[in-house]
Amino acid sequence: MPAIKRPSKPLAAIVGTAAAAGLLAIVPKFEGTKLTTYRDPIGVLTYCPGATEDAAWGKTYTPEECRAQLDRDLARHAEGVMACIKAPLTAGQKIAFVDLAYNAGVGAVCNTTLARKANAGDMGGGCAELSKWVRAGGQVLPGLVRRSQAERELCEGRAKA
Repeated sequence: MPAIKRPSKPLAAIVGTAAAAGLLAIVPKFEGTKLTTYRDPIGVLTYCPGATEDAAWGKTYTPEECRAQLDRDLARHAEGVMACIKAPLTAGQKIAFVDLAYNAGVGAVCNTTLARKANAGDMGGGCAELSKWVRAGGQVLPGLVRRSQAERELCEGRAKA
């Protein structure tokens, strides 16, 4: 397995304090926080709020370990998103795009129509792309429907973080 890239800066230095605070609230809201490893709806070994890196079955984590893991993971995903989306972003757009990257991977943001539209100045079109991310393992999951709706509302400025 390749080494996981560690973020070079803290989350707030990458996305700003408002977006960082929003991300630290929205990710646990949608991922939940479980202190022992479990299988997510498509069978991926997971722990804390949606972490998968180095997951070991039966391991228990402290709330402090989960928070540190979340900080690292969000910063790493934020670096990837901010590197590929060059258009100016609001705090809500940063939250929406980094949350999608946290859930589906940086490639879900950077290698898709979402990034192409955002970088072309079509932020409305980029935000609309968030509604497409409702499947895992080939099936529509109600939790992903709710999450993509919340991301889109943040992205479009219809909701506050």
